[in-house]
Amino acid sequence: MNLCLLGFGHVNRTLAQLLAQREPELRARGIQWRITGIASRRLGWIAAPAGLSPFLQDDGRLRLEDVPASARQCANVRQWLTAARADVLFEATPLNIENGQPAIDHLRFALEHGAHAITANKGPIVHAYRELRDLASQRGRRFLFESTVLDGVPVFSLFHENLPVVHLQGFRGVLNSTTNVILDGMESGLEFEAALQKAQEIGVAETDATLDIEGWDAAVKVAALVTVLMDGNIRLSEIERQGIGKLSAGQVRAARAQGRPYKLVCSARRTSSGIVARVAPQQVPRDDPLARVTGTSSIVYFETDIFPGLCILEENPGLFATAYGMLADFIRAVRS
Repeated sequence: MNLCLLGFGHVNRTLAQLLAQREPELRARGIQWRITGIASRRLGWIAAPAGLSPFLQDDGRLRLEDVPASARQCANVRQWLTAARADVLFEATPLNIENGQPAIDHLRFALEHGAHAITANKGPIVHAYRELRDLASQRGRRFLFESTVLDGVPVFSLFHENLPVVHLQGFRGVLNSTTNVILDGMESGLEFEAALQKAQEIGVAETDATLDIEGWDAAVKVAALVTVLMDGNIRLSEIERQGIGKLSAGQVRAARAQGRPYKLVCSARRTSSGIVARVAPQQVPRDDPLARVTGTSSIVYFETDIFPGLCILEENPGLFATAYGMLADFIRAVRS
């Protein structure tokens, strides 16, 4: 299988490492692979059908100075996919909450080319899930996205592959690690700005953490879960959204002392008038599963017609967890 990595930041570089580490196990499952395409805004469109492994370091970084000029002649994604003879695209470019572009086009072009399309980007799920799903089906390929919510934990495949014809009535959870770390910091005595700085220093928060603090990242994850698992048609504007920016450190510490700590709670529920979804800071009882989630951990509590309460807890994941979600999608795609 010829693999193309679009976006070559932390996630896809870690994926390159994980692929190398798991190569014997993949080979035992009848899966052989080579990376034939790498692309990013910094690197440009690099394609080498014979493989790029001679130019990859152990940490997944590309030695650009060693890449021959013949591998650097593509001008756009279509040329790149063709030159790399792509069988699978791993898409990990930045999130565009407004319209999901250009990731949607990249995934569409990959499917039209005849490649499986795997993404860690939530935007295409929110803005073009049904289009890409149907295109993949028409082309006999897979469109998969397990790493978009809860890193690599099998949330989407859990329902699609292991819980057939179970009806999801709703869910609630803590799905944004940045706000969780900030709230933890304020509980321990820091003011908001200092807690945010700490989250940035440990690599959890971006330099501009607006999408996290204002609840946009959490809202996009809610929309993805509603769209895929509840078959709902929901726009981001229809999700009630409130971030943590208006909470003071005093409020957060007082809530913890009362045994009802603040969490940025994501929720959705079926009602007689449709699906109602919300993201907002809420005080939760100490014995609530959501109250026990700290640091970079995440949790989601599903309510179904068969299982009244089904909980998934992910404790302090790292980049390898996100990369693993893409690796697992790869295995599902090529063995389907």
